[in-house]
Amino acid sequence: MIGIVFIDVDGTLVGENGVPECVWEEVEALKARGVYLVLTTGRPGRGLALEYAKRLAPEGLHIFESGAVVLALTQDPHAPPKRPLLVEPLPPEAALEIQALAQKRGLPLEAYTASGGFYIPEDHPLLRLHQRLLGLKAEIRPLEEIEEPLVRLQILAEPGRWEEVKAFSTSAALHTATSPKMPGVLFASFTRWGVSKRSAARFVAEAYGLTLKEAAMVGDGENDLELLQAVGLGIAMGNAPEPVKKAAHKVVAPVEACGLAEALAQIRTLPRSGIA
Repeated sequence: MIGIVFIDVDGTLVGENGVPECVWEEVEALKARGVYLVLTTGRPGRGLALEYAKRLAPEGLHIFESGAVVLALTQDPHAPPKRPLLVEPLPPEAALEIQALAQKRGLPLEAYTASGGFYIPEDHPLLRLHQRLLGLKAEIRPLEEIEEPLVRLQILAEPGRWEEVKAFSTSAALHTATSPKMPGVLFASFTRWGVSKRSAARFVAEAYGLTLKEAAMVGDGENDLELLQAVGLGIAMGNAPEPVKKAAHKVVAPVEACGLAEALAQIRTLPRSGIA
């Protein structure tokens, strides 16, 4: 019995050519059944990710920053467009440690705040590409000068440096992901310990009066594994790596072959849970 669906962005909702049009028809059909749809991403709650969230559920709860931020959207023209319900700050000492490691190894670094602040200590070609992918412009500023608490840091690593980044020994939680829009690049996100898509999904499910066993999750990355295993129905995209596919209950077509639409159509046939 499914009452809520958590949907990853890169490699699940978004492919190399953007969001396949086939997805939106199934999104509307599932919403018509009263099922909650929750964008669940490592991206910040701004730019294109916010637009995807608004189309999925313009008055719903959505997960950003690898679980460090949950936003409540509203269509009220007299209210702010988004309101953080959950914010999990990254400890300052952890942020400084990650920054030092990135600088020592010459790896490009990004910093994010709960209000949507997007900063880079210095420019880099990979960071410029990523800004186009996000639909956002980063501000160049040293981490020490950012007054608002940070919720996530992210390192972008090219092939040959993936294992080096994964071996970082820090006082923060590491989440890794890729994007079909930037093939070959590893996105290594750091949040405070205990923060993940799964922890935020549990918060959102409880806010809707549901449990994770009454939820489905559709994803494709290593950072989706915990949530795929925790929900009642975990669905992996056909473009997901083998460990993700093996952890899921079902596997659908790749993102470009309407895999997400296939997953949502399957969920639509199941009984609803916890919905009036």
